Amino acid sequence: MATVVLGAQWGDEGKGKIVDVIAQDGIQLCCRAQGGHNAGHTIVKNKTTFDVHILPSGVLTDGCINLVGSGCVVYVPGFFKEIETLEAHGINTKDRILVSDRCHVDLDLHTKVDGLEEVELGKGNIGTTKKGIGPTYSTKATRSGIRMADIFSKTLFDEKLRHLASGFKKRYGDLLQYDAEEEIARFDQYRETLKPYVVDQVPLIESAVKGNVKMLVEGSQALMLDIDNGTYPFVTSSSTGLGGVFTGLHISPRNIKETIGVVKAYTTRVGSGPFPSEQLNEYGERLQNVGKEYGVTTGRKRRCGWLDLVVVKYSNSINWYDAINLTKLDILDDFEEIKVATEYHHNGQALASFPADLAVLENIDVKYETLPGWKANTVGMRKWDDLPENARKYIKFIEDYVGVRIKYIGTGPGNDNMIVR
Repeated sequence: MATVVLGAQWGDEGKGKIVDVIAQDGIQLCCRAQGGHNAGHTIVKNKTTFDVHILPSGVLTDGCINLVGSGCVVYVPGFFKEIETLEAHGINTKDRILVSDRCHVDLDLHTKVDGLEEVELGKGNIGTTKKGIGPTYSTKATRSGIRMADIFSKTLFDEKLRHLASGFKKRYGDLLQYDAEEEIARFDQYRETLKPYVVDQVPLIESAVKGNVKMLVEGSQALMLDIDNGTYPFVTSSSTGLGGVFTGLHISPRNIKETIGVVKAYTTRVGSGPFPSEQLNEYGERLQNVGKEYGVTTGRKRRCGWLDLVVVKYSNSINWYDAINLTKLDILDDFEEIKVATEYHHNGQALASFPADLAVLENIDVKYETLPGWKANTVGMRKWDDLPENARKYIKFIEDYVGVRIKYIGTGPGNDNMIVR
């Protein structure tokens, strides 16, 4: 049976920590289903901070096998760099990292095209990480992409890469500064080194299910960045919600034990796009500074605002969470009052849910509930009853609004800074 951990907002909710905590409970197989190395999960373990990107966070758990699933796109140099960094910190990765042979390959070519596409969009740019993720998923969708299995046929790989490069060169002309032969030469070096990691995922998952292996699925980004359900076009290029788990890993819905939605105690967003509860004032700056809100992958400052329960409830309507992990509660410790977005109004009418129309989103009025702060230190608390009364009321307010139990509460950066109810 599998436990699924998904981001419920715009990403950066702190999924890596809960994945690492759950992985300690005998998880034997930890999987990524979607996305690429544009994701960044930070884990503080034994007073050491680890950042993982394409690798599942379960790589930090001894004995846990980690699978990069078929729905992912893989930047091979970054893959090897992550492994080297972990091993330099004493993490044994031998025979513990696998990549599906159906994953698409994120090339340096895609990275260069990503930057050009953003320039073309001008003021309407998406705010991508420029890691090549969007162009890789685009070539996947147009059936011209390169999969991991293709790497091991040099003739096929070289032919497909040259064809891709030729098409992009026609599109961008001299703006595209790229040498296909240089990248082909690099893959000639990667080919043999990569081979032990690449597997056929289908029999692996089938065997794990039949053997009652304890599995953990780690989502990347979050529901509001989902290609279908997020704030399109200001989204990533993969299915970051529950549906992406099934297409990226071939797990049956009947084999999902629990789906956990990760919700930050306030709201953040990186890049462009709608953000109704954003605070472009002292409160936004304060959340950013106290919460150390900087992107793991890019280092960019995150936009900050109050907790938006319209977003969280919408997210739950799509992902059907069994429980919520509320993270970074301690960041709110010193606020006199805390606001929570509870309704959107457009032309005087309350909206039933989070709207798809960006024109509507640009012209909504956000209704807030104001709750009293607790003005007390919660860092490191491990018991529900130790939390200040107003902190417990804040958590209960979220539960009642969303209709999902908050099972895990983060009270600091360390893995032991967690309340489990």
